[in-house]
This record gives sequence, C-alpha cells and structure tokens, in this order.
Amino acid sequence: MKKIFSLFFACALLTTATAQVQRGNMLIKNGTVLTITKGNLENTDVLVKDGKISQIGKNLVAPAGYQTVDATGMHVMPGIIDAHSHIALTAINEATQPNTAQVWTGDAVDPFDVSIYRALAGGCTTSHAMHGSANAIGGQCETIKHRYGTTDPEVLKMEGAPRTIKFALGENPTRVHGEGNGIVPRSRMGVEFVIREAFSEAKEYIAAWDTYNAAKNQKGFRGTPPAYDLKKETIADILKGNIIIHCHSYRADEIYMLLRVCKDFGIKKLVFQHVNEGFKVAPELAEYGAMASVFADWWAYKFEVYYSTAYNAAILTKNGVTTSINSDSEELIRHLYHEAAKTQKYGGLSDEEALALITINPAKQLGIEARVGSLEVGKEADIAIFKGHPLSSYAVPMVTVVDGVVRFDREKDADDQRIYVDPKAVVDNATFHNYSHNHDNCLEGAELNMVKLFGLN
Repeated sequence: MKKIFSLFFACALLTTATAQVQRGNMLIKNGTVLTITKGNLENTDVLVKDGKISQIGKNLVAPAGYQTVDATGMHVMPGIIDAHSHIALTAINEATQPNTAQVWTGDAVDPFDVSIYRALAGGCTTSHAMHGSANAIGGQCETIKHRYGTTDPEVLKMEGAPRTIKFALGENPTRVHGEGNGIVPRSRMGVEFVIREAFSEAKEYIAAWDTYNAAKNQKGFRGTPPAYDLKKETIADILKGNIIIHCHSYRADEIYMLLRVCKDFGIKKLVFQHVNEGFKVAPELAEYGAMASVFADWWAYKFEVYYSTAYNAAILTKNGVTTSINSDSEELIRHLYHEAAKTQKYGGLSDEEALALITINPAKQLGIEARVGSLEVGKEADIAIFKGHPLSSYAVPMVTVVDGVVRFDREKDADDQRIYVDPKAVVDNATFHNYSHNHDNCLEGAELNMVKLFGLN
C-alpha cells in the first residue's frame, strides 16, 4: 500500500508543480484595515510580496515595480471564504451509490465558469467546491482559490489545503436511493447504517493492511496484500483524521446521530453544513468540537427544513461553536457580506463576530486558517477592498485580490469578463438559470407534473 500511496502522491506533486500560480507584489495604501483577529487599523498600508503579506503599517514604501492601490476612505478586509459552494462545477452528484467516497470534485473543476468572477465581484476569494448531497457518503471536495483568468484547472486548486468529503443526512439520500433506486437508505435509520457500515469496513481494511505490513518482512512470509480499494482508502483516511467531514444536515435528531457515530469511531474533524436546527443542539456541538456552516435566514424550501430561525448563527456563535455563513449558490456568493450583516439584526453580533462568519471561521472549517481568513504578516494576500464598511447595506466591493494579484477591479474591468468570448457569438441566450440555493424545494417534481397536467412545453 505504501508503494501505491507513494506513486499517487508523486503524481499529485507533479501535477501541482506544473500548475503555474501567479503571485503578485503590491502596496495597498491608506485604508481602514479590518484584520479580523487583531483589531482595526485606521489609515494603514498593506505591503504584499510574492503573494503574501509582508508588512502592515503606516507610511510603507513600495519597492520599484510594485503595483499600488489607493484605498483612501475604503475598508480593507481579508478575502471572503465560502465554506459551501458548487461554483466551478457542473454535475455535482455521483448519485449511483449511497457511498461514493472514491470520487473527487477536483477531477471536474471548470476554470471557465464565470461564476468564479462573479464571486470575486462580491469580495470572495476562496470557496469550497463540494460534491452534492444525494449520497449518505458523497465524494471528496476541493478548496479552490478564485484565480479567474487561468485556463488550467490545477491553478484553481488551493495547493496543500486539507482534504474534505461531503456526507448527507435526511431526505436527499433517502429520496435518491430509497425511493429512486429501491436500495438502502430508505429511512434515516438506513442513512446511519450506510455510514456505520462504511466506517466498520474501513477499520477492517486498516487492520488487514496493518497485519500484512507487520508480517511481510518476516522470513518465509508468502502472503499477499489486501486488495486495494480507493473507497475504503478514503474512509480510512477519515478515521485517521486526514479528511474533514462536511455533512449536509438539517434536523437536530440527525445531528445527534452523526455526533454519536463519530464519537463511536473516534472522529473529531466534523463540520455540519446548513444545520438549520443547530440552535437546538448548540451546546452539544460546542462540547464535541464540531463546527457549523449555516444560511443566514433561509429555510422552508422543503419539508424537512420547515423549522429554523434567523438567530441560528448568533446562537451557535454565542455557545462557542465555530460558525460560518455560506452561500450554496452561484448568486448569493456575491452577497456573503450582506448575509453576515443580518446576524447583527438577528442576534446582535459585533462587527468582528459577524465578519468572522465569512473569513476566519470558514477558514478554520476548511483547515486553512494558518494561511487565509485574516490580515496578518505571513498570510496569503487574499484581500477585498470595499467602499463603505462591508457590513453596511451600502457597501460596494471595489477591488478583490488573490495571492497579491488583482482579479477584480470594479472601475477597470470590462463589462464582459467571460474567458475567451467569441465576438460573433450570441450573448446571453434566453435560457433559464436557477440562481437559488442548490437544493430541492418544497415543490420538487411539480414542474414536470404541471407539464403533464396542462401540456406545457
């Protein structure tokens, strides 16, 4: 197994090495710097060298050749991070089995997706490109940086970011597999069974390899190694703490269930996604060390999500749960600063607490907080510059920087920022786009029924 892993990681490193990531040098002058972790600094400069923050202070001087951005009268904050997104992806569900841990969204990242640029227009620099929620155990996900303009999918990937995987509880896996395919899971009991069975089989797989590795160098040993199984390898890495679970969930009872299962198998790296009833179990989440990524004020789009509160994020935060606000939408990702601001109306969070929901907290949930999520010397220069305070209803993102490179400039960018636009092509064909969250609504299937009933085309 070690030889197989060595080959795999050698290939991965070779791929990363060939990806040419652009890193810039720049000086951002005279802004109000919202560091997130070390307070606010008035009339302050940020110096960026080779894509990282090298100095934060007053009256800094840029070396020759550095780009200068005048932020006078503006607010400078860390680039926004979306812990639940599906941009840069097309098909997000490998809905063929209740456990598809062997697939990986990183194999299907699309650098041409204009949603990446639109996210930059909202100050968002990093997102978690996730598998969908059709399966109890879905595919592995990819943390991407919004390096829009590249045509190389590998450049989008945040090199060295911890591995993550999508789990899902509730109606999605039971509908897709129980109702749709006639297999387990058909109920919430079945969802728990699928997860427990996968963990148990992975434990046996680890034990089989441990036994083989302990015996293979002994004199006279003639055994054969266990059969390599990528699905079990992935689940084994969850058990070993090498992969963070991000689990689609709504109801308090199913949140309790997964906490219990993870406790039984010694799994600590766990983030609940959506967690609409998280406010009911906030102390238990905090005690376990589980994190929560929520909507600001969105629910009742299908039956199992009929109950929540706009105070959810604030209640979780006040109980010590590391909480973020996500978009789950190619449209809402442009407005995450507005979503964070809602927690000040619904829960009275401070500016620092509200901004943490879209910066350092999602960074912690993705395991990248040492690199991004706050403005500190040594961190990667992912920066959003706003006209007005970012929590104001009147805030306007003006410039967005990734690795010290300006990827969005409201005043300088062309109107059409699609990559390689064909000047002869028809622009904006009249097609329907669903800009809502990537979830089934209460009227799921109604569109098809209306067509059948009324003969609509």
